[in-house]
Amino acid sequence: MRTTAKPGRPVADPARDLRRALLITSRTLLDTDGPSALSMREVARRTGCTHQAPYHYFEDRESILATLVAEGFDDLAVRLQAANAIAAVEGPRAALLASGQAYVGFALEHPGVFRIMFRPDLCDASRFPAVQDAGTRAREELDVLNRILHTRDADAASATMLWSHVHGLAGLLIDGPLSAPLAMPAEQQAHVTEVLARFADLMLGATPYR
Repeated sequence: MRTTAKPGRPVADPARDLRRALLITSRTLLDTDGPSALSMREVARRTGCTHQAPYHYFEDRESILATLVAEGFDDLAVRLQAANAIAAVEGPRAALLASGQAYVGFALEHPGVFRIMFRPDLCDASRFPAVQDAGTRAREELDVLNRILHTRDADAASATMLWSHVHGLAGLLIDGPLSAPLAMPAEQQAHVTEVLARFADLMLGATPYR
């Protein structure tokens, strides 16, 4: 017997991965409306399932956020690892540029997730080992880049300098004063490339810009 959809209600597809669908909906909500709009009921409504269905996969709202944060850090770690690998062939400067592009590129592609990855008030990492593990992997890639650039002089301060540069640039582009004048992807990319190049020259002792 064929199921007929009632007006305004999607027909459940037994073949779809509902857990993944819920996460995709949550990502979209974070991108468009921010974390305050994400609730179990709203995620269910937009996914087209019952209000109770999300609880079969996630204990609560924070569990959804934690899953997205862990996935975000995993994605970021993979991108940073690939950037660091460039150093063996093209040298430290190329690795620094690639790492910056990887970090800022991730933030621009996934602004909603990026905004919550560093918000312990929204996702308490101590509750979620997967978040801690993924965050550690991403941080380790930062430390690898720090050693590539500074060798025996690498320390916590030099690592923070690298991190604050790309994190600050990402924040200015997605939520700060650069978000309006650089709204087009091509404009964003051109600006990011120029800023990263100048930062690399300063970090590696090239002629300072005046």
